[in-house]
Amino acid sequence: MPRNDPTFDVTPQRLCDMFPPSASRAVSHVPFLLAVLAILCAPTPVTAGGRPVSFRTDVMAVLSTAGCNQGTCHGNANGKGGFKLSLRGDDPDFDFTALARDLSARRVNPAQPADSLLLLKPTMQLAHEGGRRFEFDSLEYRILRDWIAGGMRDDRDTAPSVTSLQVTPQELIVNGIDEPVPLRVEATFSDGSTRDVTSLAVFEPSEPIVDINRDGIVSAERYGEVTIAVRYLNQRFPVRLAYIPDRPDYVWEGPDERNEVDRLVFARLKSLKITPSPVCDDTVFVRRAYLDLLGHPPTGEEARRFVEDPSPSKRAALVEELLQRPGFAEFQAIRWADLLRIEEKTLDRKGVENFHGWVRQQMARNRPMDEFARELIAARGSTYASPPANYYRAMRDPLMRAESTAQVFLGLRLQCAKCHNHPFDRWTQDDYYGWASVFAGVDYKILENRRRDRNDKHEFVGEQIVWIDPARRVKDPRTGKDAPARFLDEAPLADGEDPLLALADWVTRPDNPYFARLMVNRVWHQLFGRGLVQPIDDFRMTNPPVHPELLDWLAEDFVANGYDLRHTIRTIMNSAVYQLSSEPNDTNAGDETHASRAVVRRLDAEQLLDAIAQAIGAPVEFNGYPPGTRATQIAGVHAIRPRYKRPTPGDEFLMLFGKPPRLQSCDCERSNEPTLAQTFELISGPMVDRLLTRPDNTLGRWLSDGRGNEEIVRDLYWTVLSRPPSKMEEDAALGYLQQSDNRRAACEDLLWSLLNAAEFSLRR
Repeated sequence: MPRNDPTFDVTPQRLCDMFPPSASRAVSHVPFLLAVLAILCAPTPVTAGGRPVSFRTDVMAVLSTAGCNQGTCHGNANGKGGFKLSLRGDDPDFDFTALARDLSARRVNPAQPADSLLLLKPTMQLAHEGGRRFEFDSLEYRILRDWIAGGMRDDRDTAPSVTSLQVTPQELIVNGIDEPVPLRVEATFSDGSTRDVTSLAVFEPSEPIVDINRDGIVSAERYGEVTIAVRYLNQRFPVRLAYIPDRPDYVWEGPDERNEVDRLVFARLKSLKITPSPVCDDTVFVRRAYLDLLGHPPTGEEARRFVEDPSPSKRAALVEELLQRPGFAEFQAIRWADLLRIEEKTLDRKGVENFHGWVRQQMARNRPMDEFARELIAARGSTYASPPANYYRAMRDPLMRAESTAQVFLGLRLQCAKCHNHPFDRWTQDDYYGWASVFAGVDYKILENRRRDRNDKHEFVGEQIVWIDPARRVKDPRTGKDAPARFLDEAPLADGEDPLLALADWVTRPDNPYFARLMVNRVWHQLFGRGLVQPIDDFRMTNPPVHPELLDWLAEDFVANGYDLRHTIRTIMNSAVYQLSSEPNDTNAGDETHASRAVVRRLDAEQLLDAIAQAIGAPVEFNGYPPGTRATQIAGVHAIRPRYKRPTPGDEFLMLFGKPPRLQSCDCERSNEPTLAQTFELISGPMVDRLLTRPDNTLGRWLSDGRGNEEIVRDLYWTVLSRPPSKMEEDAALGYLQQSDNRRAACEDLLWSLLNAAEFSLRR
């Protein structure tokens, strides 16, 4: 009813007439009636620009900018101090009820807005555990005050929704850290209008090197790169800023470009005024190539032969040779075995051998990666006769299958959207459960289970049949109804359609925005120790690639060349960027993201153990595998579970140095962090000691052949470090051998010292 209508009577007497029976009842309703009167008679609040204050686009934004709806505050699952909001404003309906209706609207006072708890606490006029959230008479204060004074209206049916967000600048390289950078945030709404919402946006930097005030002014505290996730309501936009030292005399000095990888990377380095390190020498390259492609260093003979080869094309020839070796497929299979959860407890020993063998075979055949992924995603049948079916055997519920498949094949981490809308990405709870419904029909027929532990329901020993019921769905807890099966960003599947076959086709479509980018990012991570997107399986708007143009080009080239893994590896390894030295200069000493130099990193557990066994010339034993098996050839985690047989020293070494138990479909499960126990294992561990003292190891054979001290010293350096000794190193080693009374023991000491050199356990 319009307020200028003469029948619109809101006098106190008229309101009291609505509650007739007794005077006491009328008296008891006076406060309520006065509050209602204040609401009904309140003028419509307006912003400084003359626009009415909107609960949906203004008040909800204030709750975010003030941090009230964060998980550490009232957005917590249990709320704080009896007051609960939806996390990051995911549910405006819930928040409106909490503010304007909950507990008889005790948090707001429309008759005296300034006395509302909603204003008194965040301004610290009353004690507030969350501290001061905004100042008195700030924009946030005025919006909340005017909304309360205007009757706490919910404009759900009239407020336009935000359709997109644009931030300027989107990317900027800043010389020095003295000048502030202003960000401007503009929102586009469903009614076609646009508005500057900078003061109502949330700014979340990825690194603590900048400070951002409420007006979007960015001040840097030190040099570096930062991604700022700008958020307004349900829209997000990433901004990337690079603060570099001002180098007025900078002159580019870099290697010649060899391919498109070099062109793109060097263009970025020039813009950042970073000079790349020079190309590494042959001894570094040969060791690097063997470790990256085969998982172990070259033998001394292989390293020496490569270094002495005068051919100008020998590096490209070596890359091609290593790509065709069986060890390449074995090393790739190890990486995929981590992601596909190839371990014995769930798959059993035969399933592990079959599944790992199938993966290794696909890598050896150079199976296009789209076909490889398609066969895994659409797998079904016997886990013994059809090895890819083991992909689903390892994941027993649809939510696990949904999360793992998104992470392994799309590079998307959806786990947060299980309980609420994703706080850092665009995926909602409805997206999550619609995606999970795709996998709801996967089921198992257990033909036999000969597990030894009858109380362990997660242990399976025996054949299983994976089959599909396409009609099954998971229940969406938000709606309480079955979630329609649909792919991310796609319409629901048709009834009766085989969800896994359709999914396999969708994932590997050339226009799929995720699959190819993830595959080439994994390759980049394998060769450089860091992905263009890092973490490598966390593609989201608020975690943009360090070099978007390079990632896009690699993905397009990958698709154009038939999803050929070897082609992408070959292209990158033949670039000057891959072959740069790890030696830093004044401009790139602090850079580990732009490939301006090789980043020194530790060897993985399997690489280190195989390198030790190869250098000493003695095999390491593993339970359930024949003598001579390398660590990179092991199919599972434990062929014989530790509870049934004590692990060998080789098995224990792998666990100690970070081989994952393969319980997650995530690269993050593997650890390369050093520990004190690892140091003790290398210095005084029984395994290394037993290998060193074996009479038939490399030292034993050399001594039996009658080699002199000089030859032994040189051969040891080539064998262990893939290079000759320097003059100082050779003189020191020869002096030690010559003064020793026990030549064999002295040679063992020399070999032990090389094995414990940092250079041996690092990939440079």
